[in-house]
Amino acid sequence: MTDTTERSPGTERPEPDRPETRYFARQLSDLDFNDRLLDLVEDPGIPLLERVKFLALFSERIDEFFQVQVAGLKRQVTAGITNRAPNGRTPEQLLDDVHASLGRMVRRQQMLLDAVLVPALRHERIELCQWELLDEADRSHLRELFDRLILPVVTPLTVDPSHPFPYISNLSLNVGVEVSDPIDGTTRFARVKVPPNVPRLLDLPGEARFVPIEQVLVAFLHELFPGMDLGPACVFRVTRDADLALDDDAADDLLIALQEELRRRRFLPVIRLEVDSRTSSEPVSRLTADLGLQPDDVSEFAGPLGLECLWTIHALDRPDLHDPPWSPLVPAAFAPVDRDESRSVFTVLDRRDVLVHHPYESFSASVEELMNQAAVDPHVLAIKQCLYRTSGDSPVVAALVEAAERGKQVAVLVEVTARFDEEANIGWARALEEAGAHVIYGLMGLKTHSKTTLVVRQEGDVVRRYCHVGTGNYNPKTARMYEDLGLLSSRAAIGDDVTRFFNYITGFSRPPRYRELVTSPQGIRDTVIERIDEQAAAGPGGRIVLKVNGLDDIPVIDALYRASQAGVPIDLIIRGICCLRPGVPGLSETITVRSIVGRFLEHSRILRFGGADARGGGTADGRGTEPGSGKGGGTRAVYYIGSADLRRRNLDRRVEAMTPVVDDEATARLEEILALNLADDVQSWLLAPDGTWKRAPEVEGVSTQAALMAAALRRNVAADEGLFPRS
Repeated sequence: MTDTTERSPGTERPEPDRPETRYFARQLSDLDFNDRLLDLVEDPGIPLLERVKFLALFSERIDEFFQVQVAGLKRQVTAGITNRAPNGRTPEQLLDDVHASLGRMVRRQQMLLDAVLVPALRHERIELCQWELLDEADRSHLRELFDRLILPVVTPLTVDPSHPFPYISNLSLNVGVEVSDPIDGTTRFARVKVPPNVPRLLDLPGEARFVPIEQVLVAFLHELFPGMDLGPACVFRVTRDADLALDDDAADDLLIALQEELRRRRFLPVIRLEVDSRTSSEPVSRLTADLGLQPDDVSEFAGPLGLECLWTIHALDRPDLHDPPWSPLVPAAFAPVDRDESRSVFTVLDRRDVLVHHPYESFSASVEELMNQAAVDPHVLAIKQCLYRTSGDSPVVAALVEAAERGKQVAVLVEVTARFDEEANIGWARALEEAGAHVIYGLMGLKTHSKTTLVVRQEGDVVRRYCHVGTGNYNPKTARMYEDLGLLSSRAAIGDDVTRFFNYITGFSRPPRYRELVTSPQGIRDTVIERIDEQAAAGPGGRIVLKVNGLDDIPVIDALYRASQAGVPIDLIIRGICCLRPGVPGLSETITVRSIVGRFLEHSRILRFGGADARGGGTADGRGTEPGSGKGGGTRAVYYIGSADLRRRNLDRRVEAMTPVVDDEATARLEEILALNLADDVQSWLLAPDGTWKRAPEVEGVSTQAALMAAALRRNVAADEGLFPRS
């Protein structure tokens, strides 16, 4: 992180023989990612409105952190749990550490908004205004807006013996005020909810001028309480515990149990109170007491609470202040034979595997196209898919619905417990059922996080299976913002495995044995540790490169430590949580950890074991050798991609799938991606043994994402010119 002056406890010089100094705290490592977002907000080399975006993302991530991580720690403390985390800290100590880090980050957030972004926006004729600085013309304009748009919608609620303290919804914005009757002296506390269906930032006359709606509501608050005296107003926001607690043993019907839990979630305990720091102490003390909170649960911020309102500013049509636009390209393998004719996905996959890389390559022209063609192709017999998250107008779900309506066998496992997408996924599941699809509402005790599709197609006497195994969700919107990979294949070995996988998760059987596919909760940890140990046996001649979003699984970390002690060069590219300490003498001297953060969210998972040359070997059909040829640290690398991070939750409590990648061209693409990640000195942060993250020194000026956009353009141009080898 950039500011290391207030490090949390437990970051003393590591001693490899002390278990408590072998690992970082998962919660603190998770928080550290937010510091990297703030680094981007502060970076003058990034277009201004993209810096605004990173501050909005920071605010949203802090909200989620409270709803999940802080809430979990508070539950442990309340339950009296004193078991120590791998870094040696109790839940109560971790909660103190978290509050210290959060306090520092919120202060930095305030400074960046007030001292950096607001002046820079003003310089570009974009103003985030304050009510008290507005002239009479602006106030008159806002008075008209208040009378027309706000006053008819808001509802003041008072607290008295017949009206208890009102329910306050999660992440809602509110105004609290003491209201006194000047005649009889009666005093009541009142709360007014800022209407969520009115724009948070109200337009002022001018090119791009805004004022937060809560400031306007406070200015005209007396209109809601005519004839009464008002105390100082307090703008506040609450955050509630958002974790679901499904009882696997008591729930006979997962869908009914989930719907009940979603209703219960609305009333889970408040864990944070945010207030405008310019508010007097009286209403804050009142709210803290009424909500049952402690002083440590109160966060003060002198600005708009909940900076998701900044998305309005980010959306301004100012191309000069945004990143240059990027349109994902049609993968060369699926490029039209001529300008007017699309090509069959099935014909391409009959001849070769295709690796697609989003958002550099188009999701709609690859994965969606597979689904669209499968839905209408009369030769397709069945489609099976795991659906974790998707968009509100999902073309993937539309294709599944059409396929079911056309009489094809459609089976979809919809993970209805995907956090914060539960209600949307219940809706999709019901739509699919109404169309005649077989729908499985997740598995009790496990989240199905796998990104896997199977299409069964028959021509004549030949039945072939076409598979997609990916790292990202079937969501066309996030596919334009998240960096992800997908393997499309008709190889028999993958087809057999994916068929067994779907039969297992939709039926009732013991976990199957696979030829190539690796799944959890049974097998990914074992396979990863086995591969790491193979490289450890090769010593300095071994090689490990892992690109994941998180690493907190202790057995995997310990295996990496063993490999490092054997001299294996190990590079870890980890976007978020990393509980491994790199560079510790006698423990992890050969391990480096970096994080890439840029305009796209790094989301793919690539595991590479062995071999310096990813292009060696291969079979006559160009599909590569079978996985395992890199055993013992041999000359050919072994690659896997899939849905699982190397986190305990992924390896023990989720259904995940990873596949080896053996096609020569595909492995060369993976090698290019990893090489660029390791060469990056523009978007990279390096993790030190003491837990601090520092930006990589810029030497060559290599930006992974810029280089991959350029590479995608080169492939596209080569395909247009007939230079790219097509099937």
